[in-house]
Amino acid sequence: MSEEVKTELLVPEDVYLTSGVHIGTQQKSADMKKFIFKVRSDGLYVMDVKQTDARIRAVAKFLARIQPDRILISSARQYGQKPAKVFAKTIGTKVFAGRFVPGTLTNPKLPEYIEPEVLIVTDPAADQQAVAEAMNVGIPIVALCDANNETRNVDLVIPTNNKGRRALACVYWLLTREVLKEKGLIRSYDEFKLTMDDFEASL
Repeated sequence: MSEEVKTELLVPEDVYLTSGVHIGTQQKSADMKKFIFKVRSDGLYVMDVKQTDARIRAVAKFLARIQPDRILISSARQYGQKPAKVFAKTIGTKVFAGRFVPGTLTNPKLPEYIEPEVLIVTDPAADQQAVAEAMNVGIPIVALCDANNETRNVDLVIPTNNKGRRALACVYWLLTREVLKEKGLIRSYDEFKLTMDDFEASL
């Protein structure tokens, strides 16, 4: 079978669009150029939701193979904290919402010290301390990356608006659902009772 077969998106395209998943920043990094679909008249870069969709699937497959308690999410960004917590609670992963305590991954004397097998960050720039420590200990890094993010230290990029409340809710919601499906914990999407609203940070 050829690669031309169109896979259906995880949600209708307009769900991505109304959530603003595709709306990037007014700057773009060279790293993120391949995920950018066009630039709008107001100068905002627009990301390709088909690539976002494909990356959510790829990351879910990857995460489903790892023991949940060996996965750490770090989310310093305010709007990323609630979706990260709901993901963590549903999947059973560890989560750092808010300030990342320096040494969490590198200093065994700290009470917070953990040895995850993978780090997920909401924004590699805002979560740079966590990223630096994950690199230090040599574990893979999954990151939600906006048009302006540098990705050289990221192993798996999910291209998305990582600043918007609804966009972050959408991506974490889909990632949660896909990980559960990959693990066989839900057989169909009907069994997944959480909605995008459950992931959305309040204003």
